[in-house]
Amino acid sequence: MIRRKFNTTGVCVPALHYMVDTTELIEQIAGDYVDNGEYFTMNRARQFGKTTTLALLYQKLKEKYLVLDISFEAADDCFVSLYALAQGFTNKVADALEESDANEQLTRLWKEPIPRDLPLDSLSAKISRLCKLSDKDVILMVDEVDRNSDNQIFLSFLGLLREKYLKQKMGKSSSFKSVILAGVYDIKNLKLKLRPQQGSKFNSPWNIAADFDVDMSFSLSGIVGMLKTYEEDHHTGMDLSEIAEQIFDYTNGYPFLVSYICKKVDEEIAGSKRFPSKKAAWTKEGVLEAVKLLLKGPNPLYDDMIKHVTEYPQLRDMLNNILFEGQEYVYYEYDEFVSIGKMFGFIAEKNGLVTVANRIFETQLYNYFLTESLKKTIPKERRCRVGINLSKMDSWIWI
Repeated sequence: MIRRKFNTTGVCVPALHYMVDTTELIEQIAGDYVDNGEYFTMNRARQFGKTTTLALLYQKLKEKYLVLDISFEAADDCFVSLYALAQGFTNKVADALEESDANEQLTRLWKEPIPRDLPLDSLSAKISRLCKLSDKDVILMVDEVDRNSDNQIFLSFLGLLREKYLKQKMGKSSSFKSVILAGVYDIKNLKLKLRPQQGSKFNSPWNIAADFDVDMSFSLSGIVGMLKTYEEDHHTGMDLSEIAEQIFDYTNGYPFLVSYICKKVDEEIAGSKRFPSKKAAWTKEGVLEAVKLLLKGPNPLYDDMIKHVTEYPQLRDMLNNILFEGQEYVYYEYDEFVSIGKMFGFIAEKNGLVTVANRIFETQLYNYFLTESLKKTIPKERRCRVGINLSKMDSWIWI
């Protein structure tokens, strides 16, 4: 029998992992967006469950549609020329057609080679033919779409999709019923993907996309449901509501943080000297120990946070002023750095003002800024002489 675990890496699979029930979320995306023929970007912060949501959405949609599920994660070679883009996209879709058990004739026609002259025109015709001949409406899903979104070739790809969308709406061509692009960056405003020092600003051809305002964070009731499933397997006697509320209080429902705390309790806290059993671990004290482990890091989410805070000095200053000076900033999404902070998942809105998104991020940023301040105030030679270890900051963990 497979023992399910809490998962913090890659896609979550219901048969293998303890998961929050996202049935309502999937139904909302399918009904409000895909069935209505919307083109949209599912842009959320790192490790916010985008890939898992796409996987579950695929399972839902394939009952009704021909779903082409591809990724640009390892597609750098596709964005060196228009021909490479057309041929690379053709190859990825060909694989998706085979995985979806599409009609062999449809797959064979799609695989016809792309000529080097006018490759995007040929790709456009290929898309029209596929969508016209398919006995089901065709849905395109592209994960990790922002890996190359600061590339002019990528803009050409978006332009092609936009042109197909508009012609289909006017009844002049056949195209995908719905296109779902998933990534961190909001490609409706590609200036956010540019390196900060470049300073160039331009809009993308993705102005046809519908606003994707679905809440993908874990609700308190969702966390209770996940813990209930775990409890049915392990019988720890935990107070489900109390533990779920504690986890939600620290994370505000950020999917990676929720799963990480649960994973730490299950796999590291339980069986330790202080918490020898799962019953002992699944308590408020056990969860607090897991939070401390999470705060110490390292983990990819923190690495990403520090990288972006360093990249955008004005974002850094805003966060520093909020945490240490008590300065208030109006939550105005057209402010560039409010938009960036929201996009990366660092900030949220509370009573019309900017706030740090959750207590975990707040404490981690406190620790980071304090560490940087200490580095500046204590001479390097003295830090080495007294042996200050900045990675051991138990006294700085404000929880």
